[in-house]
Amino acid sequence: MTSFQVIDMTCNHCVKSITTSVHSVAPEASVLCDVATHTVTVSGTHDDKLVEKAIKEAGYTPVRQSVTK
Repeated sequence: MTSFQVIDMTCNHCVKSITTSVHSVAPEASVLCDVATHTVTVSGTHDDKLVEKAIKEAGYTPVRQSVTK
């Protein structure tokens, strides 16, 4: 599980964009976005660097908070 702080995620449109981007590089991953805390948590099999890059390419600024195996 990996968590990112995405301070520029402010609405449900952002959630959809981020979720779609993460699924493009990690189709089996579970993505949980919390707009109130600006947190994106990705669980399942994925490459943290690819997920971070996908979020950036969607136009957001992810800051990795934690990684749990």
